[in-house]
Amino acid sequence: MTADFLTILGMGLVTYAIRLLPIQAFTRIKLPVWAYQAMRYIPAAVLTAIIVPELLFANNELALSPLNGRLIAGVIASVVAWRTRNVVLTVFVGMVIVWLFQAIV
Repeated sequence: MTADFLTILGMGLVTYAIRLLPIQAFTRIKLPVWAYQAMRYIPAAVLTAIIVPELLFANNELALSPLNGRLIAGVIASVVAWRTRNVVLTVFVGMVIVWLFQAIV
């Protein structure tokens, strides 16, 4: 075995352990109902924290102009998601808008 293989194997084991430990811990601990209710909002909060800066900032500056193709694509994709509830269509429309905007501008 080479050092590269052992490094990759070790990284995989550490990643697996990091994800497994909280799952194992929470199966043994009884949380209050309010904690479970609060956890329902975690995916939306994390997704928002990832997406919003990508839409609103360009070159570390706030970009709220009509020349911000990502923001325009994000708004259009949000409308598509709201109206259709179709994830694949939402991603497709958002990507097409970004590509068209980059080709035009």
